[in-house]
Amino acid sequence: MIRLNLTAAPAWLTLAPGLRLNVAPLTTAVMVSARADPAIEALPDTATQEELALAMAKAVARRAVLDWEGVGDDAGDAVPVSPEGIDALLEIWPVFEAFQTQYVAKGLILDAEKNVSAPLPNGPSAGATATARPVKGAAPTAPHD
Repeated sequence: MIRLNLTAAPAWLTLAPGLRLNVAPLTTAVMVSARADPAIEALPDTATQEELALAMAKAVARRAVLDWEGVGDDAGDAVPVSPEGIDALLEIWPVFEAFQTQYVAKGLILDAEKNVSAPLPNGPSAGATATARPVKGAAPTAPHD
């Protein structure tokens, strides 16, 4: 069941001890705008899934992060939210993972659920085999990807 959040109010995410981001709701507009981000369009066709995931997370964050707590410069002074600061923050592995899990993944899970989900190329369903036996005398079918 999809649960609708009709309030459209920003929410605080705690990504690490002492680090919180105030983010706008993850909407279609945010995702569509992020997909058209120049940094994503500039990725080469040979970009890995990891490179694409990082670029997409940064693009989404630049659109969604409204405020933050617990982000400072080298001297420990609080810094305001900026596109460069967001990109630098997401270069920190645990922060990237938490942002992906708590914010971006929610949108991607709904996108993947649609009517039918294709098997993942990795993970628990990788290399899954059919459980039904072939029908005797059945005509051959087209090869599957």
